Amino acid sequence: MYENKNRVAHLLMDNSSLSVDIFYLIIVIGGIFSFIASLMSYLITYYEYAHHYKTAKEPRKLALQAAACTFALFFALTVSAGYFLTR
Repeated sequence: MYENKNRVAHLLMDNSSLSVDIFYLIIVIGGIFSFIASLMSYLITYYEYAHHYKTAKEPRKLALQAAACTFALFFALTVSAGYFLTR
């Protein structure tokens, strides 16, 4: 019984591994939601630009650029928020 209390106390005192695990979890969740945000950005941008161009090549290119920027922005915000929350 006494050994179990020491293990629990040791785990509670060692917050560095817990914060690293939480940081990785935040990165995974942020990656998933960043992908969803970039997919929505691609779809919205493509359908808006499709009305203004005769071929589908240019709207796809512009929509892909918007999706890449959206993913980079959301993922960078997630990583920075995760870093500051686990400090």
